[in-house]
Amino acid sequence: MKCIGIIGGISWESTAHYYSSLNQGVKERLGGLHSARILLWSVDFAEIEALQRAGDWERAGEIFADIAGRLDRGGAECVLIAANTMHKVANYVKRAISIPLIHIGDATAKAVLESGTKRVLLLGTRYTMEQPFLTDHLSNLGLNIVVPDTDDISSVNRIIYEELCLGRVMDSSRDCLMNIISRNKERGIKGVILGCTELAMILQPQHLDLSLFDTTAIHVESALNFSLQM
Repeated sequence: MKCIGIIGGISWESTAHYYSSLNQGVKERLGGLHSARILLWSVDFAEIEALQRAGDWERAGEIFADIAGRLDRGGAECVLIAANTMHKVANYVKRAISIPLIHIGDATAKAVLESGTKRVLLLGTRYTMEQPFLTDHLSNLGLNIVVPDTDDISSVNRIIYEELCLGRVMDSSRDCLMNIISRNKERGIKGVILGCTELAMILQPQHLDLSLFDTTAIHVESALNFSLQM
């Protein structure tokens, strides 16, 4: 079993799901008392969020590169960035390590295409929906990405940062997200990518009549396949 390095805490709410899901996945595949080999570096999200708001992605990239290097030197055999938004600094991380970065976009595009779906709605933070670092990455891998309109982008961003990152899951916000998805059905979407690792806290497959692609679960599955060479 190979050791999985995780840059987490962005937010810790979703990182807890990563940790739990990785261990559960190893237990299911290997049985008995087996658990995942993990090195986890959890950041103070307040500091990272302040850099996001300031648009100081260079400093954020330097911090993540430093952490990734520490994980590499500490014995990790791959690295996960446990957040979609922070894949904006994926290239900083790649340059800092000699081990693979398992990119959430690569894993997600593969899962969507294998389902037979191409045209999908991407939900995430404002950065993820408005900036090209993930939309272009997914498009270059063969997906047809749709993002909500400006008002709906603001609503999704608010739900993520003001509620889900604080562990608050509200029925009214779930209804808001489902209405956003419904409005985009007329644009021909065949599925929805939960392009923020917190969104799986509030939306599950039973809430929708479309294919739902949970990037946290997909990322975990890809990491398990790497760790267990499956």
